Amino acid sequence: MTAVLPDWARSGFSDAEPIAQHEVGHLGEIAAIIFRSPLVVPPPTDGGNKILWVSRQATIANRLDISAQRMDGTVAIGGPVQRFVDGGPGPSYVDLPQAGCWRLTLSWADRTDSLDLEYMDRPT
Repeated sequence: MTAVLPDWARSGFSDAEPIAQHEVGHLGEIAAIIFRSPLVVPPPTDGGNKILWVSRQATIANRLDISAQRMDGTVAIGGPVQRFVDGGPGPSYVDLPQAGCWRLTLSWADRTDSLDLEYMDRPT
């Protein structure tokens, strides 16, 4: 959704109420701020699918682990794929193998959450 970011996800933005495309985790523990919209497969050749991960609670994490499962409603399609972000929540490029709705289960420090992101086929 494109809307005002939650208060806790605004650090580093100059606007008092920044508007950005983002998704908040189902438990409200993390936000994915999408800097490259739409997210596409295959990834853009001039960058990638840039996502800024913001943890609601300040944590020290060496890594953000991502288990991504393509979904059709409540039905899993295929097997999960694993990704990670060195240094924990922060800037990243998260590229996935196919277009579709992906449920991402995220783990960092002592926190977990999940959210859904849509990846589109890149226009040719």
